[in-house]
Amino acid sequence: MDTDPGSVGKVDVMNHDHHQSHSHSHGSSMNQEGHTGGHDHGAMIADFLRRFWVCLVLSVPVIAFSMMFQEVAGYHLDFPYRDWIVMSLATVIYFYGGWPFLTGLIGEIRRRQPGMMTLVAVAITAAYAYSMVVALGILPGMDFFWELATLIDIMLVGHYLEMKSVAGASHSLELIVKMLPSDAHLVNGDEIRDVKVDQLTIGDIVLVRPGERIPTDGEVVEGNSFVNESMLTGESVPVQKEQQDTVIAGGINGEGALKVKVTHQGADSYLNKVVKLIQEAQGAKSQTQTLADRAAGWLTLISLTVGVITLLFWLFSGKDTAFAVERMVTVMVTSCPHALGVAIPLVVAISTTISAQKGLLIRNRTAFEESRKITAMVFDKTGTLTEGQFGVTRVVSLVDQVDETALIRTATALEQQSQHPIAQGIVREAKTRNLAPLSISDFQSITGKGISATVDGKKVAVVSPGYLKENGIELPKGAYSSGAETVVFVLQDQQIIGFIALADTIRSNSKEAVQRLQEAGIKVYMATGDNQKVADAVAKELGLDGVFAEVLPDQKVRIVKDLQQKGQFVAMTGDGVNDAPALAQANVGIAVGSGTDVAAETADIILVNSNPTDITNLVEFGKATYRKMIQNLIWATGYNVVAIPLAAGVLYPNFVLSPALGAVLMSASTVIVALNAQLLKREIN
Repeated sequence: MDTDPGSVGKVDVMNHDHHQSHSHSHGSSMNQEGHTGGHDHGAMIADFLRRFWVCLVLSVPVIAFSMMFQEVAGYHLDFPYRDWIVMSLATVIYFYGGWPFLTGLIGEIRRRQPGMMTLVAVAITAAYAYSMVVALGILPGMDFFWELATLIDIMLVGHYLEMKSVAGASHSLELIVKMLPSDAHLVNGDEIRDVKVDQLTIGDIVLVRPGERIPTDGEVVEGNSFVNESMLTGESVPVQKEQQDTVIAGGINGEGALKVKVTHQGADSYLNKVVKLIQEAQGAKSQTQTLADRAAGWLTLISLTVGVITLLFWLFSGKDTAFAVERMVTVMVTSCPHALGVAIPLVVAISTTISAQKGLLIRNRTAFEESRKITAMVFDKTGTLTEGQFGVTRVVSLVDQVDETALIRTATALEQQSQHPIAQGIVREAKTRNLAPLSISDFQSITGKGISATVDGKKVAVVSPGYLKENGIELPKGAYSSGAETVVFVLQDQQIIGFIALADTIRSNSKEAVQRLQEAGIKVYMATGDNQKVADAVAKELGLDGVFAEVLPDQKVRIVKDLQQKGQFVAMTGDGVNDAPALAQANVGIAVGSGTDVAAETADIILVNSNPTDITNLVEFGKATYRKMIQNLIWATGYNVVAIPLAAGVLYPNFVLSPALGAVLMSASTVIVALNAQLLKREIN
């Protein structure tokens, strides 16, 4: 990795595409042999679709004019140059439509890992070569041109469906880079000039104006402000930063201006370390193989072996070359995985569509299939189990003359001009209650302690506990009933008239989600950047099995790894940049839809509606989808147990499976697999 922040965008994002998708071997071979850049992934999907439509159009006359198909369909259509037209169109289909499979074959042979690409390439080549020999009159028999065309069409659309369903081409690294501004305000004496971030050196001083993103990791040397680092560290509220405090690149500055001394740059920056963690975790996933890989591998070996044995057997038995070749090609065509080509992608397409309607966006189908194995769930707190913003939990009036409504209106009158998260929480409460703000005058800010103003002729202040202590005012009883609350006090003429408690409120359905997961035998943990007191309060209310507080991104990854080393199948749920490495490390990474794009792009599954209870649906959907995939795989490969021996001629001369009947059997298996996949809608609706 380069040492400048911009270099993060230069990493090979395609690495993640390949790791993330866990595609069949045919898909991975395409990635490795044909397209090596991340920018090619979308083009590769479009290329498959384009090849499919072109070949489908060309297939219509090939099928209609084919004597073999006419014999099966029961009609006769012949005219001059018919054979040459069919041969020409079939040749275009073979080379244009079959090109991805032929190049995939080369890739699999180079890696010595023959898979579905090999099987498809051998089948279409055998069908094409034999058909050409027959069409040219070199051997007697009937061509396979129509079967060749449909075979290529179905395999192209099958690959397209699969690639489309698992695309999720990750832009997480690029999105992280976007959190960094490209320019910084470099301070040089009395002069301030804009420079590129990658031109900064350690020790430089930069100015961060209100509302701007912090351009570099550093130390505050001048100024006082609240900085929102929630998407970086998991801290649920903006943190006050003053002289000698550290700040992180990507954080959003509040209302005050800050001068920051650069302490880290490039590869040493916090965000770039997050990038490195994501890359490492995603790389560890790349070893996963799907059931379809293994099924395709075995089917390839069996089909190729039986095909060669069939050819040699009939040649040595004294049969003519035409008969022996016809038997071999029939074996190849009959056993070719039309059904296997759509068995998994079709189930995935259906399950991902239904899941999206239910609030689950599936980006990584392998993780989705394996969600049935989850034994431990690690939740981030802020924005996941909680709302991620302060909400009023209690309003307590201490004098008879002022009720709750009056207390909220008075506090809102002072707080409405502030961007402080506490102030915003109080203002939101007033809006929820449809309370009109009061007019004020003589507004003043009490540095670090609160604000004051004149309301209806009376001096009113909204202050922190620190202000009370500083002025010798006793805290009212019952002010702190929960470790998760932040309390502000409303004073009128220096007398406490009430207080307002706020907290990062727990989502209404978080408790139900935790209970349902525990009932399913899943241990539920929470890992948060918040302090231990707040974390314990949330954990107690939700009844969690364990809690980890004040953790950094690398520590969240360690938590996931430790659980995995203890034999747990771990799911991680989060919404911030700080969660991204752990989301990538987990067996199943789940992002809350209301969080950052970075978390969503790194995760395997996204909760579109930010509803924690959707996670329980995920487990149920995963089980139903996996069950349907197994059924389809069994049928897609199982019919070959009968079809391949018959195609080879084991019952000859009593019965010989004709190429036409072999094609019908193969097509029938595809139809059955497709219909079975459609039944998934009933099972998870």
